[in-house]
Amino acid sequence: MKSAFSSSLHRHTKKSSGAGAGDPHRIVAQIPPVQRRMAEMFTVKVGEATPAAGGRPAAGPVYRSVYAKDGLMELPPDVQSPWDFFSGAVKKYPKNRMLGQRQVTDGKAGEYVWQTYEEVYQKVMRIGTAIRSLDVNPGAHCGIYGSNCPEWVMAMQACNSQGICYVPLYDTLGANAVEFIMDHAEISIAFVQESKIKSILAVVPKCTAHLRAIVSFGYFTTEMKKEAEKFGVSCFSWEEFSSMEKQNYEYPKKQKDDICTIMYTSGTTGDPKGVIITNRAIIAGVMTTEHLLKETDKVITEEDSYFSYLPLAHIFDQVIENYCISKGASIGFWQGDIRYLMEDVQVMKPTIFCGVPRVYDRIYTGINLKIQSGGMLAKHLFQYAYNYKLANMRKGLKQHEASPFFDKIVFSKIKEGLGGRIRLMIAGAAPLPGQIEEFMRVTSCSVFVQGYGLTESCAGCFTSIANVFSMIGTVGPPVTTIEARLESVPEMGYDALSETPRGEICLRGHTLFSGYYKRPSLTEEVFSDGWFHTGDIGEWQPNGAMKIIDRKKNIFKLSQGEYVAVEVVESAYMQSPLVASVWVYGNSFESFLVAVVVPERQALEEWVATNKKAGDFAELCNDPKARGYIQDELNKTGKKLGLRGFEMLKAVHLEPVPFSIEKDLITPTFKLKRPQLLKYYKKCIDQMYKDAKDGRTAL
Repeated sequence: MKSAFSSSLHRHTKKSSGAGAGDPHRIVAQIPPVQRRMAEMFTVKVGEATPAAGGRPAAGPVYRSVYAKDGLMELPPDVQSPWDFFSGAVKKYPKNRMLGQRQVTDGKAGEYVWQTYEEVYQKVMRIGTAIRSLDVNPGAHCGIYGSNCPEWVMAMQACNSQGICYVPLYDTLGANAVEFIMDHAEISIAFVQESKIKSILAVVPKCTAHLRAIVSFGYFTTEMKKEAEKFGVSCFSWEEFSSMEKQNYEYPKKQKDDICTIMYTSGTTGDPKGVIITNRAIIAGVMTTEHLLKETDKVITEEDSYFSYLPLAHIFDQVIENYCISKGASIGFWQGDIRYLMEDVQVMKPTIFCGVPRVYDRIYTGINLKIQSGGMLAKHLFQYAYNYKLANMRKGLKQHEASPFFDKIVFSKIKEGLGGRIRLMIAGAAPLPGQIEEFMRVTSCSVFVQGYGLTESCAGCFTSIANVFSMIGTVGPPVTTIEARLESVPEMGYDALSETPRGEICLRGHTLFSGYYKRPSLTEEVFSDGWFHTGDIGEWQPNGAMKIIDRKKNIFKLSQGEYVAVEVVESAYMQSPLVASVWVYGNSFESFLVAVVVPERQALEEWVATNKKAGDFAELCNDPKARGYIQDELNKTGKKLGLRGFEMLKAVHLEPVPFSIEKDLITPTFKLKRPQLLKYYKKCIDQMYKDAKDGRTAL
């Protein structure tokens, strides 16, 4: 296959359609001078702002990456689906290592054992024809359920080979999510990790309308097979399925606009929503990653290796792995146990590492503990080296130029802890705290970038530029396949036309999803005039980078990437007879939830009588044991109603005075005003997080 990248990366572009529609002279007077003067280093303005009109809020100018200033990057005509990336790599790099995992002997993990591109291809071909032999044809849906492993990737590629849509299944969306997705997505065959077979068998009785077979990544017990076969569902081990009698099936012709995958993500109304992602979106995600690395750092090559542990059920890891495959690079998988994550990294020695804030926080904490446990001289040397390199990076020197001497004698030890070969680290899923991003940039001896994206944008739609220190705390400019603008959110006080432009991030371009599966009304809600409304609030920086500052809807991510639909959580806690009102708070920089609770006076007084406490209501609300009691009872209620671990409360503040309209904390219809509550209780929130982390909460 002719290289997709060589055919497109000398900037095949097209003129933007409609980017500057309207009379710019008519609206330019309404735009503050600072926006007209914005000389962005990393974005170019390609469309004018629009004032509020017809019930629609004002929208700021349209911006594009400076690396796509003449038009969004076009996709290569010779790549129609991700299958072309893989099949092309097999032809070009047949003997390269492709997929690896650690050999486990007597319960102990050893070195990585690798399969080549050619070996994986042969297995994928057998799995693909086995799928077709069960009369599952192009356009049908297969599920994949389990942790990252070679079989996951092979099942995905087998689906790609036959033009079959694959649907990741994962249970972090809630106890009933697997059953819902299996039925809603009309899954014909489910590829399942051995440890998940019991979970899948539990939902088989309710999924028989479409389900024909379950294929284990490993083996099936006789009892499990009999259990599924009672409902007309066949069961196969991986080897049995690969060895089925084959027919010759003609490869279906694939098109860019065919559905590649349906990925389910959290919804505010309970049921997960299926995000339809086409071949075009995946190809665009891969291509723009290559393009930006080519322009700003170094592209991935066949010499690179990627450590796979972020869930393949999420779009971020899928795009990165497809990119690695397209370049003939190797992918090594973790054991699936967070306790051994860093050990796996050290054994594999990858060159590319992608992480969520929670993982980088652990790395940061672990390194600091080692530094603090060292001698005084070592601590002073580390701090001096850190400050010296940081100062040079702030002056504009690239990380490898800022202090080669201290990289060698001080920071190389940190690099060795990451395997010794890391050259590119990427952060995603949620905002990374500034001090951790700075620390990783200075000490990791590798390029470190942060990105932002959604399932609906097929992973990254913004990414910070390599070795540009001013990008810290931002997610950078738009990628080269996306245009972006901000839309004012008057009810939250965000103005896209102000001197500091703030508003809801809106996107259009090649990497966007094609709607929510079987949910046309929901699709219409998030699209307006061709713009996808992300629900995230952003702030343009003077250099053209985007900073994520808030969330429009009442759903947010915790630092490990889990979504929290806060109104659903609050509704569960309100079932407790101990509570008059509750406001639950969390954000993407923290890994857990806290709450401000207005207790029911009578319920608390009954507890007081039982526990022989004294004091008025306000004093009781300040009692640590009373807080512990309320927190425990709320969590019991939440658990009973099916809330997940990360939705439990780690700290509460008891408020004796009800939330009121007079304090601007609730609306006349008693809805919580979240920005105002945060402002009012900011000190309490900060103290709860501090106490919870220090272990001082009353439990």
